[in-house]
This record gives sequence, structure tokens and C-alpha cells, in this order.
Amino acid sequence: MTTPWIIAAIVIILAFVLMGMYNALVRSKNRVDEAWSDIDVQLKRRHDLIPNLVETVKGYASHEQETLTKVVDARNAAMSAQSSNNSEELLKAENNLSTALKSIFALAESYPDLKANQNFLELQRDLTDTEDKIMASRRFYNANVRDFNTKLQVFPTNIFGRMLGFKAYNFFEAIEAEKETVAVKF
Repeated sequence: MTTPWIIAAIVIILAFVLMGMYNALVRSKNRVDEAWSDIDVQLKRRHDLIPNLVETVKGYASHEQETLTKVVDARNAAMSAQSSNNSEELLKAENNLSTALKSIFALAESYPDLKANQNFLELQRDLTDTEDKIMASRRFYNANVRDFNTKLQVFPTNIFGRMLGFKAYNFFEAIEAEKETVAVKF
């Protein structure tokens, strides 16, 4: 009579352990999804600021059309990638947009009137603030990805997590061009 009770107790304990692992994985997955959503919000803010920035620069640097076109094209590609829900495509498009935005700020160095324009300065501050928030959101996302992926890799969650259909997330990484050392020349 005690053997069935022992077996029942083991099954109940095992069920609670599995339930706890599953709930922990779901909570962690939701944190990763929330962190990705935070990145999305900041990227949308950046996408909304860029047309205003381009229009301000157009007034001062109308013959720099190629640079402005690259920024607009990069923004459109990033917005398209954002709606595709493909994280690798989005990463590439957003990194291209960051590179294009740097060219606008470099362009401003050639136009003292533009550099002194209050609208341009305000847009530049807003964009810099947004870039900082994107960077913080990426760090938050990567921390949550690390925690989730660790849960999927440790025993015994690694066995049950994969059986329950959980898959590891990819980290948000910088492109190779952003990792290179910047050459400073005087």
C-alpha cells in the first residue's frame, strides 16, 4: 500500500518541478519579447525623427542629395524590416540606418549655418537621446536573452525546455563596421 503512495508522491513532485520549469521559461520568454518590444518602440521613434532631420538638412545642403537619399532609403529599409518580424534583417537594416545617420552629422560639419540652426540642434539632440535609448534597450534585450538561453542550457531544463518547444534567441549584435577602431586624424 505504501508503494502506490510513494509513486504518486514522486509523480506529483515531478509534475510540480515540470510546471515550475515551464512557468520560469514562459516568464523569461515574455521578458525577452518585452525587451524586443522596447527596441521596437525606440526604433519607431528614430524613424519618426529622421524625416524632420532630412528636411532641415535639405534647406542648407540641397546639393548633398546623395547623402540625404541614402538616409531616406536606409530609413525605408529599416521600417520595412521592422514590419517583416525577421530579427536578422532588422538588425542589418538598423545598422545601415545608423551608418547613414552618421553621414548626416558629418555633413553638418561642412555647413556652419546648419550646425547653428536651432531645429537641427534639437533634432540632433533628440536623435542622440533616441540612439542612447536604443543602445540601452539592446543591452536590456541581450541580458534577457542571456538569462533565457541559460535556462534552456542548464540541466534539467535543457531536456524539458526543448521538448516543450522553447528555442534559444539570438543576441542583438553590432555589425563588423561598428566594431572597428575609429581612426582619428589631426
